[in-house]
Amino acid sequence: MNYKTVYVDPSGHGQFKTIQSAIDSVPQNNQNWICINIKAGQYREQVKIPREKPYIYLKGGDQGKTIVTWDAHDSIATDATFTSEADNTIVDSITFINSYNYPPKSNNNPRVVAVAAMISGDKSVFYRCEFLGLQDTLWDVQGRHYFKLCTIEGAVDFIFGNGQSLYESCTISVNAGALDGLAGFITAQGRSNPKDGSGFVFKNCNVIGSGQTFLGRPWREYARVIFYDCNMSNVITPEGWTAGVFVGKEKQLTFAEESCKGTGSRTSKRVQWEAKLSQQELQHLTSLSFIDNEGWITKQPLKVLL
Repeated sequence: MNYKTVYVDPSGHGQFKTIQSAIDSVPQNNQNWICINIKAGQYREQVKIPREKPYIYLKGGDQGKTIVTWDAHDSIATDATFTSEADNTIVDSITFINSYNYPPKSNNNPRVVAVAAMISGDKSVFYRCEFLGLQDTLWDVQGRHYFKLCTIEGAVDFIFGNGQSLYESCTISVNAGALDGLAGFITAQGRSNPKDGSGFVFKNCNVIGSGQTFLGRPWREYARVIFYDCNMSNVITPEGWTAGVFVGKEKQLTFAEESCKGTGSRTSKRVQWEAKLSQQELQHLTSLSFIDNEGWITKQPLKVLL
């Protein structure tokens, strides 16, 4: 696929010195893919792709070496280091950090909401990216999203929202050791009615880290989270899940595990209301068609990598 490419280089050897200035140059209601090629390095800026600028492909220099960091906090609505509102967005090999509480070992700030990325556009792909924070790291707001070979790190509700998202071959890095003995929560999913297609599906992921964590608690009363064919270390609490403020409505929740392995995957002490899915349900939820039944992923510039 042919597409226009522009270059970001802080030293002045590209068309732009900041990522945001390159995004600002994209015409409104853009209809053709534009690749913003970002030289490896540290970028201290808050980056936003507004809703009216679809078809942007942000391409980092090297995995783990193109780093965007910001430290806004307290408001999930305005403080994300990276915000993506547009449909048809691709991000490849970029690390997004909210540094207000991160890294926790060398940080004395009080633990508060501090979002690293906020994703609300439809048809969005993240490949080899990192999202690093402590609380509310990745706000997977809404829309169909595909995360592959990504790392998401945090301690409390660090993957949250109402996205319809497949996380495949990702690393879920738990920092609950920073919570002074309290258990963390990986997910807080926001599905609010049984007809909503949203849910978080973790497929062939590695769950690692420190401390103890629940796989999830519901943000809304029909939350849906599935861990499928994942490797879980001993960071997972025996109960696995909690109903949180929705005690008494557990039958409305779809929290499920299937074909997982590792010391944290033992289900003998899991909550009794953990969902048991049929093979048909599993097939639907764990295939690419869960987020893409029309072929939009294979039409993107990244298709050769996916």
